[in-house]
Amino acid sequence: MSSDYNPPDVPLDVIHADHEMVVLSKPDGLLSVPGKGAHLADCLYERVLGAFPTALVVHRLDRDTSGVMVFGLSPHAQRFLSKQFEERRARKTYVALVEGHLNPQVGEVDLPLIVDWPNRPLQMVCHETGKPALTEYRVMRVSEGVSRVRLRPRTGRTHQLRVHMLALGHVILGDPLYAQGATADHPRMMLHSEELRIAHPESGRGMVFRSKVPF
Repeated sequence: MSSDYNPPDVPLDVIHADHEMVVLSKPDGLLSVPGKGAHLADCLYERVLGAFPTALVVHRLDRDTSGVMVFGLSPHAQRFLSKQFEERRARKTYVALVEGHLNPQVGEVDLPLIVDWPNRPLQMVCHETGKPALTEYRVMRVSEGVSRVRLRPRTGRTHQLRVHMLALGHVILGDPLYAQGATADHPRMMLHSEELRIAHPESGRGMVFRSKVPF
């Protein structure tokens, strides 16, 4: 991650809040949790604590990814929600703009991923030592050499969507780590967590939370 960290100064965008959890839309450019060092202390979690002092981390989004995030407001809620992510019962849907015309327009990427140690935090495909990673995708539309795609990760590996799109030859536009040249020249990374489907910690009822795609 670049040391040039200038998080956006914007108010919390709360989608839902009750006594067990709070769901927000994270802006791009803001860490989910604190990084190493005082200069990386500002993050969504610290900001959430200002309004919801009992908040606990359940999952994360990359700094440059925007969209839906949930925090538990009690230890029980954190455990209940975290388990859904660990057991792959939480359903996440993202929208991305990628380079080129993705073909076929519906498919899946089943490529194991592991950290690229000499170049960390980069991740890479490795069939020998990588952990299983599966992403489903569907092209929404194509225009002027760019595909708008809906992505559904079935696993939760670090940088999974970013590396899987790169492996297909269709890098996510504006990606500060994996895009190069003209594909990197965008005001932000074009990846947004549009929808999260989870069960409520108290009632167990399925709930759907959405955040409007800002690009």
